[in-house]
Amino acid sequence: MDRRLFIGSTLFLSALGVAANAQKQAKPNIIYIMCDDMGYGDLGCYGQPYISTPNIDSMAREGMRFTQAYAGSPVSAPSRAAVMTGQHSGHAQVRGNKEYWSQAPKVMYGDNEDFALVGQHPYDPNHVILPEIMKDNGYTTAMFGKWAGGYEGSVSTPDKRGVDEFYGYICQFQAHLYYPNFLNRYSRSGGDTSVVRVVMEDNINYPMYGKDYLKRTQYSADMIHRKALEWLDDRNGDEPFFCMLTYTLPHAELVQPDDSIVASYKRKFFVDKTWGGQEASRYNPSVHTHAQFAGMITRLDAYVGEVLAKLKEKGLDDNTIVIFTSDNGPHEEGGADPQFFGRDGKLRGIKQQCYEGGIRIPFIVRWPGKVAAGTVNDHQCAFYDLMPTFCDLIGVDDYISRYGNGKDDIFDGISFAPTLLGKSGQQKHDFLYWEFSPTDQIAVRMGDWKMVVVKGQPRLYNLAEDIHEDHDIADSNPAQVSKMVDVIMREHVPNNLFPVTLPDVTKGKKQTPRR
Repeated sequence: MDRRLFIGSTLFLSALGVAANAQKQAKPNIIYIMCDDMGYGDLGCYGQPYISTPNIDSMAREGMRFTQAYAGSPVSAPSRAAVMTGQHSGHAQVRGNKEYWSQAPKVMYGDNEDFALVGQHPYDPNHVILPEIMKDNGYTTAMFGKWAGGYEGSVSTPDKRGVDEFYGYICQFQAHLYYPNFLNRYSRSGGDTSVVRVVMEDNINYPMYGKDYLKRTQYSADMIHRKALEWLDDRNGDEPFFCMLTYTLPHAELVQPDDSIVASYKRKFFVDKTWGGQEASRYNPSVHTHAQFAGMITRLDAYVGEVLAKLKEKGLDDNTIVIFTSDNGPHEEGGADPQFFGRDGKLRGIKQQCYEGGIRIPFIVRWPGKVAAGTVNDHQCAFYDLMPTFCDLIGVDDYISRYGNGKDDIFDGISFAPTLLGKSGQQKHDFLYWEFSPTDQIAVRMGDWKMVVVKGQPRLYNLAEDIHEDHDIADSNPAQVSKMVDVIMREHVPNNLFPVTLPDVTKGKKQTPRR
């Protein structure tokens, strides 16, 4: 056969195969990539001058980059709860990183036997979560990374909440270490009937803390990413998939394989820092903390590049929506130094704070041919908008009446699918809402107005003129304060596990909170 004819026939048949996949599967695939503790200014496409992120920057050029997107909370578990439940943190059951323990010292000090039962407060089993909706609409579902939606054996683990395949951390505490004692696995297709532990045999030969810790070899971030790529490699277009890649990078601790990625940053930072650790800290000491942090973000960027490349390899690129974001703002844990990198994108506040730096996050959406390439959008959205947006994109009408559980089942999101698809009629929020118990903070954004309530004391800012939230203008704007206090009194549903101090109701019209 003529070689040119053979090559042409091969390319034609390959194109037919991709077209056949598209015909078989009308609904789009969705990959939701959420990293851990990356600040608004940590990526090149958001102005970061020191850290190399070519793949995520390319994703931004090929899609839509949001400038006013918000996490669900300034810390991990409640922020993820907003994604899963479609509720803001005044309504959701999970509003903080509440941890459950059994035999806690065995986890903290690395005993190799009888690992503790650990994990976070579970999602309400009577309130639908996102994987359950996707599963109900014909999607294969998977999650690789951090769960944080219920402790081991609780009413809310991946096997009980609509996830077909899981590999990673059930417990956030274990996820603070990149060379852990164990990971968790669940595989419906593999015949697993519940979540099991996968013990890191090469790691438990060395203590969890101390000088021999770095003799551990099984680096969890790489292991989780490889499992995700293996799962994606098995997708063939027969049915749509929904995949959550909840990578733990660049969360503390500041450690990774000593390869070319971190070596390049060690050469770059002529003056670096050493963090010697703290008594009873969950993090090991770290040297070259700036290089380690920058290397972790570049490593994450490489993961994103490999995911996008896998979609192209499988002919799934055009029919897959990919979202990249972070669960909350930047951290100072484990020796991290957000000031050095200017990481907060000129925003005030960090993780655990309801100021902009703690909750405004990078947010990028790529969908070739559907989301206009190279667009920058200032639509105000929050994580609890993802549930209605995904429902809109996959053709689920009126998800509230379909999946609600009566009058007590509250959903707070608004679909931003029209914004993604360049259509008119985008509905906007009257307000966005956050509350966070450990630092006793509440925040409301209403247009350009932003209120942060700290221990019951309202502070008011105009973000159009004061993006860094330096000038409290509450005293000169009593009517606006009253409006926003009114929102708080209406939206806050009491939760004994996660109490906050409400503002003085004399500053606004008192209303009965929704229950």
